[in-house]
Amino acid sequence: MAQVQAHSGQQHPIKLYMVVWGLLFVLSTFSYLVDYLGIHGYLRWFLILLFMILKAGLIVAVFMHMAWERLALIYAILVPPVLVLVFVALMVSESNYTALTRLTFFGAGP
Repeated sequence: MAQVQAHSGQQHPIKLYMVVWGLLFVLSTFSYLVDYLGIHGYLRWFLILLFMILKAGLIVAVFMHMAWERLALIYAILVPPVLVLVFVALMVSESNYTALTRLTFFGAGP
């Protein structure tokens, strides 16, 4: 009896998993529609990345049970990638400034 109680844990309704599976299917369909409709440029990349982040968020929250974890664990897992993205944005800004400075002072070259 004690062994059954130790392994029972928290049960989530199957409806939750089916709804999330359906949302993942819909988001994947939208992602494929971006290519099918021939959307180009920054809008294309924005939509593809948006759908990718939404799908990853659903998978991490529900299927990896992060939605039911303690807040400290969520911060320990989610804050470092956000900080990495901030640092990447800072480096992109710095690289544009460096390229502009080199072109201004050294010219376009031969």
